[in-house]
Amino acid sequence: MSAAATDHSHVARHVRRIPRSGIRDFFDIVQSMSDVISLSIGEPDFVTPWHIREAAIYALEQGKTGYTSNLGTPALRRQIAAHVAARCGVQYDWQREILVSVGVSEALDMALRAIINPGDEVLYHEPCYVSYNPSIVLAHGVAVPITTHQSDNFTLRAADVERAITPRTRALMLNFPCNPTGAVLPRAEQEQIAALCVEHDLLVLTDEIYADLSYAGDLPSIVSVPGMRERTVYLNGFSKAYAMTGFRIGYACAPPELTEAMLRVHQYAMLCAPIVSQEAAAEALKNGAPAMRHMRDEYRRRRNFLMHHFNRLGLTCHEPQGAFYLFPNISATGLTSREFAVQLLEEKKVAAVPGDAFGPAGEGFVRCSYATAMEQLELAVERIADFVRGR
Repeated sequence: MSAAATDHSHVARHVRRIPRSGIRDFFDIVQSMSDVISLSIGEPDFVTPWHIREAAIYALEQGKTGYTSNLGTPALRRQIAAHVAARCGVQYDWQREILVSVGVSEALDMALRAIINPGDEVLYHEPCYVSYNPSIVLAHGVAVPITTHQSDNFTLRAADVERAITPRTRALMLNFPCNPTGAVLPRAEQEQIAALCVEHDLLVLTDEIYADLSYAGDLPSIVSVPGMRERTVYLNGFSKAYAMTGFRIGYACAPPELTEAMLRVHQYAMLCAPIVSQEAAAEALKNGAPAMRHMRDEYRRRRNFLMHHFNRLGLTCHEPQGAFYLFPNISATGLTSREFAVQLLEEKKVAAVPGDAFGPAGEGFVRCSYATAMEQLELAVERIADFVRGR
């Protein structure tokens, strides 16, 4: 092999420092094995509801195959404005304050790139979704994690946020309901955190992709706290609640100056989200609530089933109030997160994600997705029980 083939000098330093996704690396191992029950990937096991797929098909039949406005189709942005107003009690101007993105991942990336100057600090809570730290680094920011704890049901405490703030802090990134813990942020903490953001002039990026998959009624959003609308980028999408992962549609809602800044990133990097996916997303918001509620009720049933059996096995876990993940504590087995996950996969062919994939705060835990059929979960529980009792 030539020196040029192994030389990393042409790769940017900040990119070299970014690790590969711990979830995807583990998923690659799972894909190489047969007869594995996977609790590893955060993707609904439901097929996108038929009427949403039909809207995409009809769009193709009508010849809707071109570009849209960089911001997204007017029809979808109007629907998003109405949906967010109903959910959060916050009004957005669909023409100037809503931008449709290629999934929430792109929305998060363009928001960070639009607000961060090199060296700015961005606070975020751990355990968290694997892309948050790398996304900050790719935007030339400094990622500052704040540890959350099982004893607090993995919620974020205002006191911990306050201790993390420095003169270089630019923004706070939130994800509630949280991946991987299913934790939520109570209103009292939202209000205290909001007061800190106002006091220190911080922006907030709130990723609420799992907000519609809440088991405790409609969860309030921090954007609805007085004084927060003007300093918040509200991020959401369709992948989880409507089982539309492959459609890759998300959106950002923000004050006009922030939306304009994000647009400048989006129009040069991505141009626009696919028109067929936008047509499907508009149908999801218009008529998709019954199907979404059906899926949410099934997730709740699965959550209760897994929680009961994990706690009975001594793999203690708090009760997630949203999303479709359990985050059991496996420290009683004497294994690290990675040892537990690898041995469980090799010996029992059940895949769970090591907790340290979600940051150092996730060590001692594994993430188990219950977005899989109940008969598979029942079999997985039997295998996990054999594994744990054999330690």
